Amino acid sequence: MEPQLSHRVADSVATVVIRNPAKRNAMTARMWRALPPLLDALAGDPAVRALVLTGEGGTFCAGADISTLRESAPQAQGLAVRAEEALAAFPKPTLAAVRGHCVGGGAQLAAACDLRFAEESALFGVTPAKLGVVYPASSTRRLVALTGPATAKYLLFSGGLIDATRALRTGLVDEVLPEGELGARVAEFTRVLVSRSQLTQAAAKEFAGGRTDRDAYWTAEARGSGDLAEGVAAFLERRQPSFGWSVPGSAPTSG
Repeated sequence: MEPQLSHRVADSVATVVIRNPAKRNAMTARMWRALPPLLDALAGDPAVRALVLTGEGGTFCAGADISTLRESAPQAQGLAVRAEEALAAFPKPTLAAVRGHCVGGGAQLAAACDLRFAEESALFGVTPAKLGVVYPASSTRRLVALTGPATAKYLLFSGGLIDATRALRTGLVDEVLPEGELGARVAEFTRVLVSRSQLTQAAAKEFAGGRTDRDAYWTAEARGSGDLAEGVAAFLERRQPSFGWSVPGSAPTSG
């Protein structure tokens, strides 16, 4: 199978799958380049209210294809950072569903998602010290924000792997599931995500990301959206709400 990113949309959830089974789903230069435009298209799709990133089979992603570093390490790293930043900027909730190895560029992508759910046998590592690579500043800051400086230094200095239990304890992972239960849990949780207010989620995503220049914008959006009135009415009437606000660029959809 040719290395590629595939995707599908079902039940308002886009699932992007990293596929390079011959190299444990390592990301090639072509795959890094393909991710930002794919995310742009999915962000603008009114049928998409959440996104799941995962790997084909029993591995999430073993990192960047090392052969790309031999050709031009700075260029390869630039491609990875652009893909990571595009994922972090995706305006709807994102979740990494991790099985097996989540290493190097794979950990970089997982960290760029809003949430990370993993099977209990998953392994995580950030491995530039094994190659003499300076890990990007933006990626380092994102890792520190998730795990704190001590764990980030442990991962970056050693290049060693940690298990899902330690990843959960340090904040790198949000939930750990028994073998065979990850898919069902991700489906269950994304059903919750797509039922909630996109207005709340989009504003919270920006605020949690540290943006401080859009308070007035979100106040105005909330005032004009009608989501609060709908949410209160649905609660009082004991029904599911049908929120109307959608991410700019997407047509409104029913909740």
